[in-house]
Amino acid sequence: MASDPDRRARHITRLLAALTLVIALLSLGLGQFTLSPARVLAVLGAPWRQDSLEYRIIWLVRMPRVLTACLAGGALALCGASLQGMFHNPLVDPHIIGVSAGAAFGGTLAILLGLPTLALMGSAFAFGLLALALVYGIAAALGRDNRLMLILAGIILSGFFSALVSLLQYLADTEEKLPSIVFWLLGSFATANWHKFSMLALPLLVAGGVLYRLRWRINILSLGDEDAASLGITLVNVRRLVLVLCAVLVAAQVAVSGSIGWIGLVIPHLARILVGADHRRLLPAAFWLGAGFMVLVDDLARLLSQAEIPLGIITALLGAPLFAWLLFLDARRGKKL
Repeated sequence: MASDPDRRARHITRLLAALTLVIALLSLGLGQFTLSPARVLAVLGAPWRQDSLEYRIIWLVRMPRVLTACLAGGALALCGASLQGMFHNPLVDPHIIGVSAGAAFGGTLAILLGLPTLALMGSAFAFGLLALALVYGIAAALGRDNRLMLILAGIILSGFFSALVSLLQYLADTEEKLPSIVFWLLGSFATANWHKFSMLALPLLVAGGVLYRLRWRINILSLGDEDAASLGITLVNVRRLVLVLCAVLVAAQVAVSGSIGWIGLVIPHLARILVGADHRRLLPAAFWLGAGFMVLVDDLARLLSQAEIPLGIITALLGAPLFAWLLFLDARRGKKL
């Protein structure tokens, strides 16, 4: 029989999922061509009317964008919650393992070379995974495959690839290439389509599903290395698997929509307040909270200005004060973050 915390967490997770669905439906009607919720539901209920303007706007433009935003936000929050538990550090986010910077370099290089969109996504994904391989290479060269060494190696690789991105920006044509690079690096779903959605949905389905199956092992890893080892968990193998899964998700997200910060850091903290630190409850709640939050951020990006505001700017403007508020709450409660 389920305990009260488990029952409460399930109710909260269902509420977050329902709220995300409502936000997504409302978002389908927002934009330069506004549609009422009733009209959106009417168009969704008549998919055979493919010749209408409303059908093309909802099914070909807004639907893939909203769904891609949902998956991107959910993936980043899921990775953030998993990595914070695995590293036993609430200040860890998906960008600290170097994958995001590596993927950003791959995408920037593709834009500079004038490669097509599919090649850009492939380059970002490949360099993201290469960054993780280099992280493990540094840790192996130093003979230490522990949490601290992986974090330090990730910081080293992030700085290195960030410098390479800056170099490519310096070399880029200021009239054409540089604006495209800057806009892509700051994150956007403006070019979202069904192909990009599938490029993110497949890794999330596989890697996210495996992460969820590992939720009880992440619980044990969050206790610390000594406690986890005493319970018979092979630390190195589990840690490597979690890192690889998170790297796949982050690389796919950056390849599809550019680098987006703060989601993987702040959202797990909010989810932890709602459902607790048990990853069996935390991972689903963080996913839905991240998905809904990302759709709201994308709505703001579309509506606040005629020219879309990059997502990275909005997530930083919202995430920094929100994280400061969480720090304030922890300080008031006498907790150590």
